[in-house]
Amino acid sequence: MAAGFVLFISPYKLAPGGVYGVAIVLHYLINTPIGLVGILIDIPLTIIGIKILGPKFGMKTVVGFVLLSAWISLLEFTWGYEPLVEGDPLLSAIFGGLLIGFGLGLIFKSKASSGGSDIIAMILNKYTKIPIGQLMIIVDAAIVMISLVAFDDWKIPLYSWIVIFITGKVVDAVIQGVSYDKTCMIITDKPEEVSNKILVDLNRGGTFIRARGMYSGEEKDMIYTVVNRREVAILQDYIRQVDPNAFMTVIDANEIVGNGFKPFSEKAN
Repeated sequence: MAAGFVLFISPYKLAPGGVYGVAIVLHYLINTPIGLVGILIDIPLTIIGIKILGPKFGMKTVVGFVLLSAWISLLEFTWGYEPLVEGDPLLSAIFGGLLIGFGLGLIFKSKASSGGSDIIAMILNKYTKIPIGQLMIIVDAAIVMISLVAFDDWKIPLYSWIVIFITGKVVDAVIQGVSYDKTCMIITDKPEEVSNKILVDLNRGGTFIRARGMYSGEEKDMIYTVVNRREVAILQDYIRQVDPNAFMTVIDANEIVGNGFKPFSEKAN
């Protein structure tokens, strides 16, 4: 995260929400260190959060934002405020978002919080009952608009929103994992033939789910199974041969945990 902020984000005055979005704006307005301002905002926010919400954040969150501030300060001291990629704010926004998202994903996987805007969103949620996810978007959007007011340049908030979007996608990928697996639900008049194909040829398992047609009222066995992308094509080709009138739904499976895929023991770690 520190590398993302110092090498890619802050040199172009981008403010992708959060505490360090504010810290970057203040750095360019009054020349304050980004890492120091970040921790000076995080500490009172955490104290307020504990008083209002109780001790929900834990030592991991405190260690996390202290270390992030320390790494940012170290990079500020050793690298400075020059961009790693000169004259290319779009490429910097993309790679900055990738690095920040990867770091945030690791924080969330360790069951900690990044502090900052998370805490603000939790406090507002207590009094407004608006979902925390929506509140985080509102808080980050407000910080992005502060950068527009501060620098009077529409390119800065537009690039910042690119960073926020990429960060969110990468966080999801880190937490859920990148998967090529597909969830298939198949309604067919030849359930035995299709299940045999899945069990024997594809060496996969599945589940029969009793289903009833809304229009016909006819009861059938729906097959629920998980296969990879290559096996989807094989299965579809086979179903087309044995039952052209079958109905098949294929859905991206973000994460599969259990026998034949990622063991629950790995997920717990």
